[in-house]
Amino acid sequence: MAGTNGDISSMGRKIEKLRISADESAIDDSDMEKDKKIEPRLWGFETRELYKMAVNFYKEKEGKAVHLSYEDKLKLVAFTQQVTHGKCTAENASPLGVLDVIGRDRRLAWQNLGDISKDQAMEGFIVLLDKLCPLFRTVVEAQRRDIEEKLRLKKEEEAKKLEEERRLKELDEQKKKEEEARLKEELQRRQIQDALNQQTYYQFKMYAEQQYPGNPEQQGVLIRQLQEQHYHQYMQQLRQNQLVTEEQPPESNNVTTEESEKEEQTKETEETVPLNDENSDELDWPPIAPAEMWTIKGVEEFKETIRREAGDAVIKVGHGEIVTVRVPTHEDGSCLFWEFATDGYDIGFGVYFEWSKPETSQVSVHITESEEEDEDDDDDYVLREDLESGVSNGSIQSDYKLPSPPISEIVPVYRRDSQEEIYAGSHRYPGQGVYLLKFDNSYSLWRSKTLYYRVYYTQNGYVN
Repeated sequence: MAGTNGDISSMGRKIEKLRISADESAIDDSDMEKDKKIEPRLWGFETRELYKMAVNFYKEKEGKAVHLSYEDKLKLVAFTQQVTHGKCTAENASPLGVLDVIGRDRRLAWQNLGDISKDQAMEGFIVLLDKLCPLFRTVVEAQRRDIEEKLRLKKEEEAKKLEEERRLKELDEQKKKEEEARLKEELQRRQIQDALNQQTYYQFKMYAEQQYPGNPEQQGVLIRQLQEQHYHQYMQQLRQNQLVTEEQPPESNNVTTEESEKEEQTKETEETVPLNDENSDELDWPPIAPAEMWTIKGVEEFKETIRREAGDAVIKVGHGEIVTVRVPTHEDGSCLFWEFATDGYDIGFGVYFEWSKPETSQVSVHITESEEEDEDDDDDYVLREDLESGVSNGSIQSDYKLPSPPISEIVPVYRRDSQEEIYAGSHRYPGQGVYLLKFDNSYSLWRSKTLYYRVYYTQNGYVN
C-alpha cells in the first residue's frame, strides 16, 4: 500500500510537471496565432484539409518517424478533442476512473485550451505538429506538388482537348468552305457553259448537219464536242487575260478606279458569252448578264405612237444595210429598255455592249452598207448565220470595225418577225459603256424596211 501511494505520488508529481498551465497555453496560443497567419495558408491547402492530413500523418508516423514526448502528445490530443467536441465541459467529457491518471492529464490539457474555436484548434494541431516534426511539412509539400501536377496535367489535357476540338471545327469549316467554293465554281461553270452552248448551238448544228447529213446521232456527238472544245478555249483565254491584267503595271493601266470597280462587279454577275468568233482566240472581255426578251401585241398603235412622239425614231433601213443605234449608259440609269417594230417585213436584230466610258449621253445612229463589210473580213467581230437562208456560210459579217475597247455580245443577231409583234427587251447595266442595237437588213437584196424604235433607261423600277 505504501508502495502504491509512492507510485501515485510520483505519478502526481509527474502530472504536475507535465501539466500545461494557463500561462503556457496562452503563450503557445500566441505563438500559434503568429504561425497561423504565416504558415498554413501558404502551404496551398485549406485549414480543414490540412488538419486531416496532419492527423493522418500523426497516426501513421507516431512511434516510427515521429517520436514525441508525453507532454507534446497531451497537447496534440487536447487539440483533437477541442476539434471534435468543442470546449471541455462536464457534459461532453467522459467520466474518469479513480486511477485514470493519463485521462486526467488529457482532460486538464483539454480544459487549458479554453473556448478556442474548432478552426483555431485545427491550426494549433497543425502548427504544433510542424514544430515537433519537420518531416510533416515535407510530406505536405510533396502532396501539394502532386496535386498541382495532377491539376496541371488535367488542365493540359483539357487544353489539348479544346485545341483538338477547335482544330476539328476549323477543318470542318474549311471543308465546308471548300465544298461551297466547289459548288459555286461548278454553278458558274455550268452557267458559262450553258450560255456558250445557247449561243453556239445553231452554228454548230448547221455545221454538224453539213458534216453528217441525215445522221442525228453523229450530229449530236459533234455538237457536244464542239461546245466542250469552245468552253475550254474560252476559259483558257479568260485566265490568260486575267493574268495579263494582274501583271500590268499600275501606271500603264488607263482604266479609272470607278471603271475597275464596275468591271469587278460585272464579273460577279450571272455570266453569258462574249462577242467572239468560234475559231478565234480573242476572248479578252469579261462576261456579262443575259438580257430579258419578250413580245407585245399592238404593232400599229406602237408605230403610230412613234410617228407622233419621235419622228427621228422612224428609220428607213435600205436593202443590204445595217443600222447601229449607239445608246450610251446614263449616269442616272441602271437598266436599258428597247422596243421596235417594222412595216411589212422582218429584220435582223442583236444587242452588243462596248466597254468604253461614254463621252456623251446622246443616242446616235450609224448606217453601214453591207458591201463595206466584205472589204476586210479579218477585222470583223461577229459570227452570224446568213439571215436570208438560215445556213452558216462560215464568214463573219459586221457593220462595225473592232474598236480599241472590247465588245461583248448580249443578244445575237437573228431575224425577228417585228412586222407582226413589238419586240421588246431589257438589260441591266454591267458598267459604263455604250450599247449597240444592231438592225440588220444586209441579207435582203431588194427590200427596204421601215423601222420604228424606242430606247429608254430606268432606275429603281421607274421608266424614264
